[in-house]
This record gives sequence, structure tokens and C-alpha cells, in this order.
Amino acid sequence: MNAQESRYEKARKLGARALQLAHGAPVLIETEHTQPILIAAEEYDAGVLPFTVNRSD
Repeated sequence: MNAQESRYEKARKLGARALQLAHGAPVLIETEHTQPILIAAEEYDAGVLPFTVNRSD
């Protein structure tokens, strides 16, 4: 999680990516995990999630 990102934004990204993975999206990294949420967390830690957050603040 970067300094500007809240835990809610992180949770939203992980949840969205886990849903994509559960529906058959390709995995973006090499991993031994099979559960979508764990794969999404590894992808997040590797910095390869294809999401951005736009805020209006």
C-alpha cells in the first residue's frame, strides 16, 4: 500500500482483482497460490494490478 492509498482503496482493488481471477482472468505473476484473493494480494505486493483510483478530493 502506498502512502496515499487508504486501506479501503486497497481492499477494493484486491476484491475487484480476486473477482476477475475467479471468473478466469489470467494471473499476472508466477505464484503457487490457487485462491483468487491470495493471488490478488501477491499481485498487489508485486505492483502489477491494473487498477487506478480516482478521487475527487
